[in-house]
Amino acid sequence: MSNEPLSIFDRPNSYIGRTVPRPNAKKLLQGRGTFIDDITLPRMLHVVFVRSPHAHARIKEIDRAAAQAMPGVVAVVTGPELARVITPWVGVLTHLKGLKSAPQHAIAIDRACWQGEAVAAVVAETRAQAEDAAEQVLVEWEELPAAVDMEVALDPDAVVIHPELGDNLAFRRELTAGDPDAAFAAAHLVVEETFHTGRHTGVCLEPRAMLADYQPGEGKLVAYHATQAPHMIQNLLAKHLGLDEADVRVICKDIGGSFGIKVHVYADEMATAALAVLLKRPVKFIADRLESFVTDIHARDHRIKGRIAVSKEGDILAFEIDDRTGIGPYSVYPRTSAIEANQVVNLIGGPYKHKNYRAKAEVVFQNKNVMCQYRAVGHPIACAVTEGLVDLAAQKLGMDPVEFRRRNLIADDAYPYTGLAGLPYEDLSHHAALDKLLAMMDYKALRAEQAELRKRGIHRGIGFASFIEVTNPSAAFYGVGGARISSQDGCTIRLDPTGTITCATGVTEQGQGTEAIIAQVAATAVGVDISKVRVITGDTEITPYGGGTWASRGAGIGGEAALQAGKALKQNILIVAGAMLQAAPETLDLRMGKIVDAETGNERLALDELGRVAYFRPDTLPKGLQPEFVVTRHYVQKDFPFVFTNGIQASYLEVDVDTGFVKLLKHWCVEDCGTIINPQLVDEQVRGGVVQGLGAALFEECIYDDRGQLVNGSMIDYLVPMAGEMPDIEVGHVISPTRSSELGAKGAGEAGTAGAPAVVMNAINDALYPFNARVVAQPFTPERILQALGRVQAAAE
Repeated sequence: MSNEPLSIFDRPNSYIGRTVPRPNAKKLLQGRGTFIDDITLPRMLHVVFVRSPHAHARIKEIDRAAAQAMPGVVAVVTGPELARVITPWVGVLTHLKGLKSAPQHAIAIDRACWQGEAVAAVVAETRAQAEDAAEQVLVEWEELPAAVDMEVALDPDAVVIHPELGDNLAFRRELTAGDPDAAFAAAHLVVEETFHTGRHTGVCLEPRAMLADYQPGEGKLVAYHATQAPHMIQNLLAKHLGLDEADVRVICKDIGGSFGIKVHVYADEMATAALAVLLKRPVKFIADRLESFVTDIHARDHRIKGRIAVSKEGDILAFEIDDRTGIGPYSVYPRTSAIEANQVVNLIGGPYKHKNYRAKAEVVFQNKNVMCQYRAVGHPIACAVTEGLVDLAAQKLGMDPVEFRRRNLIADDAYPYTGLAGLPYEDLSHHAALDKLLAMMDYKALRAEQAELRKRGIHRGIGFASFIEVTNPSAAFYGVGGARISSQDGCTIRLDPTGTITCATGVTEQGQGTEAIIAQVAATAVGVDISKVRVITGDTEITPYGGGTWASRGAGIGGEAALQAGKALKQNILIVAGAMLQAAPETLDLRMGKIVDAETGNERLALDELGRVAYFRPDTLPKGLQPEFVVTRHYVQKDFPFVFTNGIQASYLEVDVDTGFVKLLKHWCVEDCGTIINPQLVDEQVRGGVVQGLGAALFEECIYDDRGQLVNGSMIDYLVPMAGEMPDIEVGHVISPTRSSELGAKGAGEAGTAGAPAVVMNAINDALYPFNARVVAQPFTPERILQALGRVQAAAE
């Protein structure tokens, strides 16, 4: 038999590809998680922020005398006072040429630029005392004209929010590939449409939270923070508070969801840390649900004019888009609010083999809450525009939407392939995914059922949406633009004397299953039972430096680091085992915590016995042999700017043409996320993403009036998807591992969100086809469906 080491997938008792329980599930189900609000420190204070009721207003005077005299109040702090402790920031990246923004302070200095911006902080012994005192802070306002509508924000007579910037244009990108003018001129058919995507937010179960503890005796700051990127926050707290980075520690305990909401710098959280430094006492901030609606970042507010050119035979010749998006009064720091529009430009038409493309994106300032990255950044917008145009073109040509896609999707044997935005695709599987989807849903039978029901006045629709997804980003995403956001991650694996393996990783646990994935990879790489693996995440003083959790990078980046660290530790263990057993290390293996003969599998030595000797009786080992049972390895994806995944979704739904209500009947998603480490986690990530996308498609929208007031900023008025409204979601997979890593894992966290709005839109429009009606503005509410049917009039603009 060969003594060649087995691959990670072929090893006996491999956990790769197996569903195993999440290590933290039992603790959370028992209600024993530790969230920020569960932590209490000696001498701890609570902060509540006084927020602007106006979208745009000058702060003329703040009278805090009554508030300061109230019981328990320690301080009432205004922007100028806090600015002596913490410096402002500007959300720009150098590779996004022309991106601009004004300096943003932790607490507004002289103006409030959106409803909800903090203008003072009330710090008290209890949260209730701080809330009572905040009501007694009197602010004299001079209300200013507000730039609310992004469509007119660049008009010559529009209010300029930051006069020093000259206008309200934050960023513009234009891209031309091929010869789109010639393609449109030669086309047999040109169809166009204007799409709108509704502004919405994350609604995490745990709101944003921070507990900052400044220790003046040591000059150190410890921040317990519900964040996705602890090392990024460590750097920025140090930078803006004037501290050494080594003197700032960020700790993430259990986190109740994030979805990209908790990967940004928020003014009120920076203010909390600054208050701890100013007052030299621990300060806790917990956003309540109402202020979350006006301060958690929003996303997806776009108007996109799109065109597609096709030949008589049904070949896509060109796409063209004009995207405008409003981002609030500042570009969010440090990832910037231009990334979403930039992604839209990069992703439009992505799955298809056309050769001509023109795109323009304009990112504009407005007096609304700030906008930035949220789950599947830009993907649902690009997918809805692309797939909406594809369906409309197929309809106008009289072609089946499946056959139109089959004709135009990039062939599975065409890779590597470079998209028209210049991004390389390593290995995608659009046709294999389409074939699998059609088999799962029994497409022909559904079409027959649809036709029969239509005769009886029951209007059902079938929709499709192909998608690509950006995962495993390299430094080309942020590092190249000067942001200290790491694209690499590390894992430190330690063998303890009892045979337990402890893994510390820079990837954070947000509820998505990081601890399970790292445990599975480490257990397999080292060769131990998964019950013997402990995983530590989210502590800048303990874990290796890394980027944290964003852009579906946890398994692909963090998992690969864990694999390489585990392999190195195993090799070190076998060297010591060889010395103890007087055997060549290459003739041994480590399986389920036992040193065995590699060829026969016969047990030679228990791992805990090896640990005992190495740690407590090293004198019995040969001279010169020093056991190295703590190993750190890092991994960064360098082969491509991103590792793309792909997939396709389908929706079957019913539209009540009398009420406009949509009933979701069945949803399918086939995804290619490379190597699947934990099938159940992957499937539930996809399902969760689909549900979030369905929320955007049918329910969620932050609605503002013409004065910039959020009119539905509570759970009474802001609709989210509920379990009873969700369909059965069937998930399938095609597997094309990335060759940029040994593990071969791509991302899976955002695929469901990327395609769900598009597929629901296409299914609704398929149901409305007999009425020559279409909906293209998300969310697709009953009112908008009835307007499309001509049964109610649209509200006056």
